Amino acid sequence: GDNLLNKGITHFVQEFEREKPAAQILLARVPDPQMFGVAELRDGKVVRLVEKPKEHIGDLALVGVYMFGPEIFASVNRIKPSFRNELEITDAIQDLIDRGLTVHPHVVDGWWKDTGKLEDMLEANRLILDTLERRIEGTVDSESRIEGKVIIEPGAVVERSVVRGPAIIGGGAKIVHAYVGPFTAIMRGVEIRDSEIEHSIVLEGACIRDLANRVIDSLIGKNVKIYREPVKPSAYRFMLGDNSEVGIRW
Repeated sequence: GDNLLNKGITHFVQEFEREKPAAQILLARVPDPQMFGVAELRDGKVVRLVEKPKEHIGDLALVGVYMFGPEIFASVNRIKPSFRNELEITDAIQDLIDRGLTVHPHVVDGWWKDTGKLEDMLEANRLILDTLERRIEGTVDSESRIEGKVIIEPGAVVERSVVRGPAIIGGGAKIVHAYVGPFTAIMRGVEIRDSEIEHSIVLEGACIRDLANRVIDSLIGKNVKIYREPVKPSAYRFMLGDNSEVGIRW
């Protein structure tokens, strides 16, 4: 659920349905395979899976997208919990291999992102926003400037503001006397007022207002409220969960 593939998985699913192996796994070449589960291939077939290998066995990391036939249920019932006291998906796939069943590898082309960390989410956001085509369907007043690849969805309102793309402003959002910089995704119902933000993701219903410093490199959760109070810090960096509220002194 936290993997993002440039070209999606539709054609991988079609290939799996057509060829009907016991399993099909997606792999991607990575510069640091010791950080991933890695597949060892021989003559184009998967012969071994190693979780975070200490010795180099290849650079093909498991992407985290798997397709299974009914044979997987027997393997799940055969394996034992790991040291984490969990049944590991890599152990189940290895059991398929040990039983002589076909595990088909497919190396993905295009980019792949594991979005488990803030930095990865922001990079995935950059990659997606960079594919946008400009589309202005919301309301933009004459005092505002919309620069570059920007989507403003129907129902969004931009007043006395600058939005510099690539960026997206979701439906029902209000951008008032504000700056929204490149690589920023503003979701539905968000309010940005008297503040500046760039290279960030702001989820539904959040409100950012009256900030003296620019918000950068941040992930703001649903319904979060960030606003200024007396005695301000010199910079802001946030990773906030849903329904959080932060008051900043100045």
